[in-house]
Amino acid sequence: MEQQADSSKTNNPKDNNHGVNKSNLSTPAANDSVTQNETPNDDVHELESVGRKRRQRSVVWNHFKKMKVNGIEKAECKYCKKKLGGSSKNGTRHLHDHYKVCIRRPFQDIRQHILVGERKKVDGSSSYLSNYTFNADNSRRDLAEMIIIHEYPLSIVEHHGFRKFVGNLQPLFKVPCRNTIKGDIISIYDFEKQKTLKLLDKNTSRVAVTTDMWTASNQKKAFMVIIAHFIDHNWNMQSRIMMFIYVPCPHTSDVLADVLYDSLCDWKLDRKLSTITVDNCTTNDLIINILLEKLPLSSLIQRGRLFRMRCCAHILNLIVQDGLDIIRDEIERIRDSVAFWTATPKRQQRFEETTHNLEIPFAKKLSLDCKTRWNSTFLMLSVAIAYKEVFKKLKQRESQYKCLLSERDWELAKEICDRLQLFYEVTVMFSGTKYPTTNVFFPYICEIRYSLVDWACSSNEVIKQMATKMLQNFDKYWSVIHGIMGMAAVLDPRYKLKFVELLFPVLYGKEKSESEIEKLKELVYSLFQEYESSSPSTRTSYEGVGCSSFTSGPSVGHRVEFKKLFSSIASIASQHDDTGITTELDNYLKEKLLPKDVDLDLLAWWKTNGFKYPTLQRIEKDILAIPTSTVASESAFSTGGRLVSPHRSRLHAKTLEALMCAQSWLLNEIRETCSGESEAYCRTVEYDYDVEEENKESKI
Repeated sequence: MEQQADSSKTNNPKDNNHGVNKSNLSTPAANDSVTQNETPNDDVHELESVGRKRRQRSVVWNHFKKMKVNGIEKAECKYCKKKLGGSSKNGTRHLHDHYKVCIRRPFQDIRQHILVGERKKVDGSSSYLSNYTFNADNSRRDLAEMIIIHEYPLSIVEHHGFRKFVGNLQPLFKVPCRNTIKGDIISIYDFEKQKTLKLLDKNTSRVAVTTDMWTASNQKKAFMVIIAHFIDHNWNMQSRIMMFIYVPCPHTSDVLADVLYDSLCDWKLDRKLSTITVDNCTTNDLIINILLEKLPLSSLIQRGRLFRMRCCAHILNLIVQDGLDIIRDEIERIRDSVAFWTATPKRQQRFEETTHNLEIPFAKKLSLDCKTRWNSTFLMLSVAIAYKEVFKKLKQRESQYKCLLSERDWELAKEICDRLQLFYEVTVMFSGTKYPTTNVFFPYICEIRYSLVDWACSSNEVIKQMATKMLQNFDKYWSVIHGIMGMAAVLDPRYKLKFVELLFPVLYGKEKSESEIEKLKELVYSLFQEYESSSPSTRTSYEGVGCSSFTSGPSVGHRVEFKKLFSSIASIASQHDDTGITTELDNYLKEKLLPKDVDLDLLAWWKTNGFKYPTLQRIEKDILAIPTSTVASESAFSTGGRLVSPHRSRLHAKTLEALMCAQSWLLNEIRETCSGESEAYCRTVEYDYDVEEENKESKI
């Protein structure tokens, strides 16, 4: 029909002979075969339409353009650039046939337009009535991103149910095979990596790094994760997974240091580093020493003196574990009780029924702890204590339950939990990744030591022994506060140098505090001079633009005694010093302190006040980006554990890295526009649950 329509548009019999009869002599296969013989060196000339004796009459020429290749007329598809026979003797039938199956042609036919009603966007907003045109390339990219973000298996594209669903949803979309979708994922990884490289290159402040090692239980392979932390030009905390790389054996300090150094150079961060946060172990000490030999010391803060940052959450874990070792027998009895009542579904059900019969709120389920994680032991004890009466009741009904605790055990467990609540809250604070943690380190560490000294005077001999042992380890690990932490406290407008000076005796005692204060002062002024003498073009200039409303991150409740001491020191420190102002730093330190209990967004404060203290602003931008723990790395391993499941244990290491890194990069882009109500868009397959009816209980 299309051929007859083309030929009917002319009254010239000769044109009809060219347009119809001779087209039957040239099939599309014959025309395509000519194209395959062309090479990039062929002489190609596009034919001009001006001066033609006869104009092109078929509508198909809207999608092709005529040109000469080595003197032979060709018709090049405007979409896929394929060249077909273009001589008038070939007709247009083969051009129509190609246009129908061309995979790159846009569907501009009005019959392909669909009117779409209200649609929810990722950011929570709505778009209303508009026309929609199907695009196969965009759909393939969306499918690859869906697999990356939500951790679906690559084999989903070969599942019968998925193919049936897509076929009914959009028959025009050809579902790719597993290898094709893997290639699309690698392409997305390469594209997003370049974007992230540009983002880090554009960022002029320093970058802090966290790294850790993890062994996949299914593959028995070790992976290193490297995460970059920085503050962008809008003063927002940012973190990006740089590498999730397979490291073959042996895992010596030299091998790990080489992998880490090569990764830093690959991402062009070898001259922009501030610190590297790692766990507290001997191997990491050796890795840091090797890196300091390879990195240019002139590019590091204080020539590398502050380069190593020990994970504070890991140190707290070591301190508390030593304290809990004093009451390991009591903890073991509670652990046995929890293990007994969580061993089978029948016992769990009986425990829950007894809880309801005693009219005790069943808020949390019993759960066993991980012996190497003190915070999980703390949570196990906290939940078990709430069900103390349930354990007693079940002892009378279950003859096999023989690990009942005495009243003394319960009292001791409750007292221990009450005292460890401070450590738990501080650990949660140090584990944050969406707010600065370096500035709160100093006051919280002072509070911990203040509490341990108080516990050491307890009348309870067990508590006294715990506190004494924990104090020994506290002084062992934190006998010298990391200079970055002290500087961060000084640059907090609620503390500053005077406040820190008055708080040092709490941490070190009167004898040692004076020498430590002098060390901190020397660091503060030398760091200020280092930044002041550096070229402003190599660091971020201040952004004195508007101030958002001040909101605080998570807060920790202080002990009453420490609160009184804190308020007293703040009152003394807030008094003005009458010494002359000579530098920007002196001017900052002279200003009155902000109230210590003010809900302060420190990032917003420095963004707004940077015009007064441009050098200090540059220092603070580098320091606030430093994480005090390696929790970000451990979170990456949680994702890695889901990716390297028993069903996906044969994935290649490069594919795993592409899935891990691309997910981090894509989710960061999504969350920048994702509202709180639409957080589900970012959830992975890990978060699967039934949505219960709203107000179901209130209606009963």
